[in-house]
Amino acid sequence: MINRILIRIKVLQILYAYYQNGTKDLKIAENELLFSLQKSYDLYHYFLLLILALTHLQEQILDNRKHKYMPTEEELHPNMRLVNNRFAKQLSQNRDLQRYVSEYKISWDNDQDFLKNILDTLLASDLYEHYLRNSNDSYETDKEFWRAAFKKLICGNEFMLDYLEDKSIYWNDDVEIVETFTLKTIKRFEEQEGSTQALLSMFKDEEDRLFAIRLFREALLHGEEYRERISRHMKNWETERVANMDLIIMQMAIAEILTFPSIPISVSLNEYIDTAKYYSTPRSGTFINGILDSIVNELKKEKVLFKD
Repeated sequence: MINRILIRIKVLQILYAYYQNGTKDLKIAENELLFSLQKSYDLYHYFLLLILALTHLQEQILDNRKHKYMPTEEELHPNMRLVNNRFAKQLSQNRDLQRYVSEYKISWDNDQDFLKNILDTLLASDLYEHYLRNSNDSYETDKEFWRAAFKKLICGNEFMLDYLEDKSIYWNDDVEIVETFTLKTIKRFEEQEGSTQALLSMFKDEEDRLFAIRLFREALLHGEEYRERISRHMKNWETERVANMDLIIMQMAIAEILTFPSIPISVSLNEYIDTAKYYSTPRSGTFINGILDSIVNELKKEKVLFKD
C-alpha cells in the first residue's frame, strides 16, 4: 500500500527533521522513519474502520429512537438499509482488519463528535437519498454506495482533513494518497471472499521496504559528499541562501540515482522536481531541475553513473 511516492515524502520529512533537531542519531532517525511509515498504514485501517464506526453509530441512533418515550411510527420502523449494508457487514468480519485493530489498538471510540458530524453529512446527502430509493437491493449496490460515499463525501472533506491533522502529526501529507488506496480496496472486495478478503499489505514487496531504509541511509551517510557536489554546480547561488529543503531534495535525488540501478534517471528526476514544487518554493522545481541535470551529466563523464 505504501508506494514509493509516499516513501520519498516520508524520507524527506525525517531527513529535514534530522538536520533541524541537531540530535544526529542515525538509529533514532531510522526508527522514526519506520514509525512514520507504520502510521501511514494505520491511517489506511482507520479509513476502513470509519465505515464500520459510522454504521454502528447509525444503528445506535436508530435504536435509541425506538426506545424513547412515545416514539413515532417512523422511529419504531426506521429504514435499516444503511445498518444492514452487506459490504459493511463483510468488512466488520474481515480477518485482516480484525487482526490489525487488535494488534495496534486503533479505533474511533473516542471520536464521537467527529463521527456524528460525518454521519450527518452522509445522511443529508443526495447520495444517501438515492441509495435508500434504489430498487436494486444487492451486495454490489451496498458496496458501490460506500465507494461513492467515501469518494464524494469523505475524500477532500475539510472537516475530515482538519480532524486527521489534529489526530496525528504523521498524517499531514498522507491523506490523499491513502484515500486512493482505500478506494482501491473497497473496489476490490468480492462477496464470495467473505471474511478472508485480503487487504493491501503495508508494502508491495520486500524491495519497497528496503528502498525506504536504503534511500534514507544513503542520503544521510553520503550527505556531505552530495552537498559538496551540489555546491560546485550552484554557480550563481550562495549555498547558505538556498532553501534547506532544496538541498535535502537534491541530496535525496542524487542518492537515489546512484543507489538504485533499476530506477531510470528520468523517473527519479521527475519525482524530486514534483516534490520540490510542493514542499519548497515556487522556483525550486526549475532550480533543482537545472542543478540535478548538470550533476547527472558530470557523474556520467566521471564514469560513476552508467544508466539512462
